[in-house]
Amino acid sequence: MSAAPSVSLVVTDLDGTFWHTDDRIDPAVVDAVRTLSERDVPLLVATGRRLTTTRGPLARVGLTPPAVVLNGALGVDLADGSRFHRAPYPTEQAVAVLAAFRSVGRDPVVYIDHPDVDAVLSATPSTHPDHAAAIGGPPHDLDRVVAEEAVLGFSLIGVPHGQCVEAADAVGATAETHLDRSLEFAGMGTITVAPHGQSKWDGVLAFCAARGLDPDRVLALGDGTNDVELLDGAAVALVPEVAHPVALDRADHVIGAAADGGWVAVLDHLG
Repeated sequence: MSAAPSVSLVVTDLDGTFWHTDDRIDPAVVDAVRTLSERDVPLLVATGRRLTTTRGPLARVGLTPPAVVLNGALGVDLADGSRFHRAPYPTEQAVAVLAAFRSVGRDPVVYIDHPDVDAVLSATPSTHPDHAAAIGGPPHDLDRVVAEEAVLGFSLIGVPHGQCVEAADAVGATAETHLDRSLEFAGMGTITVAPHGQSKWDGVLAFCAARGLDPDRVLALGDGTNDVELLDGAAVALVPEVAHPVALDRADHVIGAAADGGWVAVLDHLG
């Protein structure tokens, strides 16, 4: 990939890219975001996180950018809550994914587009107990949820890697699975499951269409397996030095680690 004459849009992953952990966002990174704004270069977040856990940490440092959440399922302007992209599962596919998790004895987190809640759990969730506590809320009948609600994704966070692999094998070709390490729960793994063929890049294209931006002049930053399509679609791909090998293989430029504020290097690659 070669750089375009100038960048029309900067798109960034969050965990492991924009920040190392969301409890401390490097002030230099926040300053770099403000510099982008001063240069009239829009910023779009693209993350596997749900809406609530995307909005909260950014708001604490005064940032309300538009965001593609849940690996491309939903695009929301964090400033006003308006949607620019929405791609829920077909009902039959959501039902099949839940059945796949259940076939290996797991009750996943189910993410939905609903005015009151963005994630629901059964009475016996299989995700990490701390993750379940962070979601909170009363238990839900997941069979009803997948049959009646706009389902955006599924996950298990902070569980043994073998359980992630087992669930991914059960889902198979039914939907798009992403396995990764858990940054929040050391030594544990994470699985997220998106509608088949869906990626963060879908949300980027929707945002470009909504804002009249050139998708051939996107600079993207990402570090994980769920960033592959984003990095492949971008004109310029920046990847932190501490990243999954599949992301590093797609890097036009390797930048410093998120823990060291490496994200600020975006300012050097705007064209």
